[in-house]
Amino acid sequence: MKKYSKKIILISPLFPTKSQSLTLTSTTMALPLLLLLLLLLSPFRNVVGVGINYGTLGNNLPSPKKVAQLLQSTLIDKVKIYDTDPEILQAFANTGIDLIVAVENYNVANISTDTSSADEWLSTRVLPFIPATSIVAIAVGNEYLTTEKLDPKALVQAMQNLHAALLKRGLERKIKVSTPHSMAVLAASFPPSASTFATDLAPTMSSILGFLADTGTPFMINAYPYFAYRGNPSTVDMEYALLGNASGVNDPKGFVYTNMLDAQIDSVRSAINALGFGNGSIEITVSESGWPSKGEPGDMAATPANAKTYNTRLIQRAQSSKGTPMRPKDKIDIFVFALFNENKKEGDVTERNFGIFNGDGSKVYEVDLSCQFCSNGGSFEKMSSGAARGPSVWCVAKPHADEKVLQTVLDFCCGAGGVDCRETYKSGDCFEPEKLHAHASYAMNAYYQMHGRNYWNCDFKGTGLVTFSDPSYGTCRYPQQ
Repeated sequence: MKKYSKKIILISPLFPTKSQSLTLTSTTMALPLLLLLLLLLSPFRNVVGVGINYGTLGNNLPSPKKVAQLLQSTLIDKVKIYDTDPEILQAFANTGIDLIVAVENYNVANISTDTSSADEWLSTRVLPFIPATSIVAIAVGNEYLTTEKLDPKALVQAMQNLHAALLKRGLERKIKVSTPHSMAVLAASFPPSASTFATDLAPTMSSILGFLADTGTPFMINAYPYFAYRGNPSTVDMEYALLGNASGVNDPKGFVYTNMLDAQIDSVRSAINALGFGNGSIEITVSESGWPSKGEPGDMAATPANAKTYNTRLIQRAQSSKGTPMRPKDKIDIFVFALFNENKKEGDVTERNFGIFNGDGSKVYEVDLSCQFCSNGGSFEKMSSGAARGPSVWCVAKPHADEKVLQTVLDFCCGAGGVDCRETYKSGDCFEPEKLHAHASYAMNAYYQMHGRNYWNCDFKGTGLVTFSDPSYGTCRYPQQ
């Protein structure tokens, strides 16, 4: 056994769908010592966060490290990416921002073959970055069921295999497995209360819903009122599509919808109910929604003004913690699409113009993400990290800390007069993953918490880093004061 392991521790069936293929990137950053001190002495903000999609199909985008810095200064506390690029995962380590990573569509079939393939993917793509990077979900494919020439059965099997791999490692509670769908999975979406899934997809959808219900995982939908309006401008009210029609649209069952997004969400809810999963155990997450600031000639809807209006209201909707007319008490997590305009995306002009930011860091239009967002003119070089989220702080090992130094730190923390490291022994809840970095993180945090959470108690010869995101996973719980 390795030395360290011994020692330690709608609303219409005519909705056009948005097709896209994105890849992403990002890297690591540490908060300056003075900033850490100020954060530890200042009251924490307790705010409802907002999710965003971060794509990198552009040749003019800022470095991932700068992106992580930017997002730390905003209300954004969840980021969804479209692969597992290690640069992204390193960039968001110890930032307090949760990540949803993805299995690309072309890789789903391979992971579906057997559990060993899924375990290998998990071991190489995810495990090296946790717990420093807070990975909370895996999106298996993107709009997979409405992409041509892909086997629906492979999607279900891949999801099951990944969950089995997570279960084996005690990570199934920390990292959930889902898959984002386009609105095209519905046979009809008007009225919302009568919506159903497409007949040919019903068996697959039933299997997916059963899996989501069993694992306590949300159903992900990519919902775009813009495309619904663009396909039916004569019948869809612009303000309704822009989330602001006060007069509302009536459903035969008495529901009144003042915006199209809520109607789209409820149409998905009805389709879920129609397959026998109406007990409310499956939540819905809007994994993508946004509005383009530029379109093809003659597209009067794709303007900066409309994009600003839609995304401002979408962010307010995300922060409201409100449900929909059909389920008013359900909080809906929402991921805005997208962070950047991406000049290398294929498709029409709109596909390259969904971003809130241009590649140089300037704003495409004004949008309020609160707490000094873009207060310095949108320059990434001048962006500073904002206040911490949540009431607690932890101490973990830096992602690239020298292993010889980490071993020394581990011996010190778990030695005579040190902390209790039994959870990292073979019979403990934090033994897996059996890695020096993981065991050292547990020991460093225990020492940090015991000695009063002063910033100097998380130095450890420069290998420690304070984080505001709980590094606990599975049954392994990191102590806190």
